[in-house]
Amino acid sequence: MSMHKNHPFHMVDVSPWPLLGSLGAMTTMMGLIKWFHLFNNDLLLLGLTITSLVMYQWWRDIIRESTYQGLHTYSVTMGLRWGMILFITSEIFFFISFFWGFFHSSLTPTIELGMIWPPKGIQTFNPLEIPLLNTLILLTSGLTVTWAHHSLMENNYTQSLHGLIMTVMLGIYFTILQAYEYIEAPFTIADSIYGSSFFMATGFHGLHVIIGTTFLLVCLIRHYLNQFSSIHHFGFEAAAWYWHFVDVVWLFLYISIYWWGS
Repeated sequence: MSMHKNHPFHMVDVSPWPLLGSLGAMTTMMGLIKWFHLFNNDLLLLGLTITSLVMYQWWRDIIRESTYQGLHTYSVTMGLRWGMILFITSEIFFFISFFWGFFHSSLTPTIELGMIWPPKGIQTFNPLEIPLLNTLILLTSGLTVTWAHHSLMENNYTQSLHGLIMTVMLGIYFTILQAYEYIEAPFTIADSIYGSSFFMATGFHGLHVIIGTTFLLVCLIRHYLNQFSSIHHFGFEAAAWYWHFVDVVWLFLYISIYWWGS
């Protein structure tokens, strides 16, 4: 096939990663079900291994295409930007569904809940303890990722590296504290609609924090390897947008579920 073209778009080469990624995701979900019902995590570990290997090799190919082959032209980058904006919009509506369910149950508690909120017998978390600390951690991480972004735009390699390292560390710290909170929780996901709403909303947010931390960790490695510049860093920009989205969702979770809902 001729390498010459008269358009700015990137015609992607044939790749095995979408098919293998789907296989990894399916194996992971089947493994989760097997783990939940049979307490055997062999299939889950296999699925996570397949997914991790596909992620590494697919991202490697994208980095080659964008950084070394120059295939991500202005038109391609604009397409990626709009793709990321629409993806984050879909995630916003995903979380709106959890808030909708929470407010539907809390503003008009049914007779089965004793017509009170939180339901009788539920001991809620103190919003001024770990939840407030986690709020401060995420707000600080929003500052550090913005610091890293502005440093990158000014071609300040060292400060951008420091900002990214701090953001990744704060993301990991948040996840550790939330895991500790779950272990110490005085109620479970099976404890009425309160437990279901709490663990679904905060659990999916925690999953998004883990994904965002991984996203930023990959950006940190790429920055360390000098793959970003002031005019070529959309991968980092997308990670920063995603991280700010995670920050804002947590603020709504803290105000509505931890503070108002308790």
